[in-house]
Amino acid sequence: MAAAAVAADQKVVTMTSLREGCACAAPPAAAAPPMPKMAAAQRVVAELREACATRAARLAEVAAAMAGEMEAGLAVEGGSSEMKMIVSELGFTFSFPVHQTSIASGNASYRWTKAFAVDDAIGEDVVAALQAAMSERGLDMRVSALINDTVGTLAAGSYYDEDVVAAVILGTGTNAAYVEDATAIAKLHPSQLPASNTMVINTEWGSFASPCLPLTEFDEALDQESLNPGEQTYEKLISGMYLGEIVRRVLLKISSRCPSLLGGAGELATPFVLRTPDVSAMHHDETPDLSIVGEKLERTLGIRGTSPEARRMVVEVCDIVATRAARLAAAGIVGILKKIGRVDGGEGRRRRSVVAVDGGLFEHYGKFRRCMESAVRELLGEAAAERVVVKLASDGSGLGAALVAAAHSQRA
Repeated sequence: MAAAAVAADQKVVTMTSLREGCACAAPPAAAAPPMPKMAAAQRVVAELREACATRAARLAEVAAAMAGEMEAGLAVEGGSSEMKMIVSELGFTFSFPVHQTSIASGNASYRWTKAFAVDDAIGEDVVAALQAAMSERGLDMRVSALINDTVGTLAAGSYYDEDVVAAVILGTGTNAAYVEDATAIAKLHPSQLPASNTMVINTEWGSFASPCLPLTEFDEALDQESLNPGEQTYEKLISGMYLGEIVRRVLLKISSRCPSLLGGAGELATPFVLRTPDVSAMHHDETPDLSIVGEKLERTLGIRGTSPEARRMVVEVCDIVATRAARLAAAGIVGILKKIGRVDGGEGRRRRSVVAVDGGLFEHYGKFRRCMESAVRELLGEAAAERVVVKLASDGSGLGAALVAAAHSQRA
């Protein structure tokens, strides 16, 4: 009993000590505060809730007041005391041929690109049309610069790197612009020469055509069925708008020659059902069984159960079409560098030359990009290639338009 009593006493002591030691972790419940203090705290919260209430009627008043101040700010130079309402200067990137008559005006060409055809816009001032459309929607913005997307990319590239001499768009469509010695432009009258002695040339190289271009039956058929047959030959060979369609036409012929290889035509007869991003995905497939190719063929073209052999053939077609496009694009870039004396000897060859490139095809199609860069080095030779840089200028056209607009702003 004594031992038991001692043990019991020890247990009591132990539990008491434990309870005291854990007092911080489990304090006894605090006594409720006096009611007057709780009521005061609740009153503060209630007043806050009422003061911050955003009932519909109040929001309507705020909206009306905001609109009123905006109108007042637009009525006088410098704006109202509450809102300055600074008129925005807008740079307009227009990615189609125009006859530019000033920094902020230009008439749409009869020849559209990228499979567009807007007949009622031919000869119209595209800036005036945009300005009118914005005014109808209550947008008080002034177009202070009209530029082509390649010129915008050139401007943006030059802003960050003074060695940029050319810009190229490789996306849905394609084009290039570069800086030219004004004295080399024979069609300019001496009175038109700028003080800087340089001018930016928008090449519109998508319309380039030459017997040396490697055209196939698929290219010729695509051209004849396009909205602009006989035009934009170079663009139809190298731009993102058309690469998927060329691959589709090749696969359609393969299917007609060997129906069992691609499990029937599926959707292959549908024009433009296969897009360049699909081609890129299949071209980059490195899975052992080319499962991405199989998935694309099934989901995009409705072709199921393809064999590894068929998938390898599809990848080969993608590689052939993309490689041709990339190498032709490289040839265009080298052509510009040759034109401005950055390749064939002379002082220009020893200078660093940067080509800024914008567009989803160049940015997202890795094998296309690497093939193009490799072809540029191949055409230039290793020595000259060391001084030529081809670099991505993502969203260069938009940034360039903003820079040109800022430079020609009435508030500049």
